[in-house]
Amino acid sequence: MEEITGNSDEGIRRNRPGTKSKEMNQWPDVDFDDMDSILCVQQLIQQRIKNNPSDVQTIISPPPSQDEDVWKYEHIRQFCQELNGLAVLLQTECDPSSCPQMMATEQWIYLCAAHKTPKECPAIDYTRHTLDGAAVLLNSNKYFSSRVTIKDASVAKLASVCRRLYRIFSHAFYHHRSQFDAFEAETFLCERFTAFVKRYELMTGESLIVYLSSTVDVDIDITES
Repeated sequence: MEEITGNSDEGIRRNRPGTKSKEMNQWPDVDFDDMDSILCVQQLIQQRIKNNPSDVQTIISPPPSQDEDVWKYEHIRQFCQELNGLAVLLQTECDPSSCPQMMATEQWIYLCAAHKTPKECPAIDYTRHTLDGAAVLLNSNKYFSSRVTIKDASVAKLASVCRRLYRIFSHAFYHHRSQFDAFEAETFLCERFTAFVKRYELMTGESLIVYLSSTVDVDIDITES
């Protein structure tokens, strides 16, 4: 089958070596019903993000008859991928001397669960540990052995992953606002994440402490678990 580099409408969707950054991923959209890969949910999410990253409600809305647990799982995988971009930006000014603790407001100091006993960690290390830990969990054959079905016991772990990922947003928002704003203006990632966890009740309302004027308010009554 012929490979495509961005302007062909046939073949495998792949950026070939030497493709310029502005020409990457420039292939035609495919209807979800025509996607025949086990990665079709991931493909649809990334296709929607490519088309319009600011249209968060369209991005997080599942197609008809889509398994909701798989939909949530694939979105959280995507959040982890994109959050690495924010982590790279934070490295320019977030270091153990400037941010010795993972904090948001003065009310919140987060302990890092990557250690045998959870303990305080410099914010940039907490960020790396959180993203690494989420990647290990989401790629674990023990908990997520399929991209088509998710076990109930594994679904229960998604909320915990979301809570930890959100702390990266909140630290950046309150302590590295210029990096946060630059990243958010391009990706709308925190806006999308917030809308996502509200829609699927993965975080409590009082935990959402990053206030974005463009974030759509979803009126959901969530009690602390």
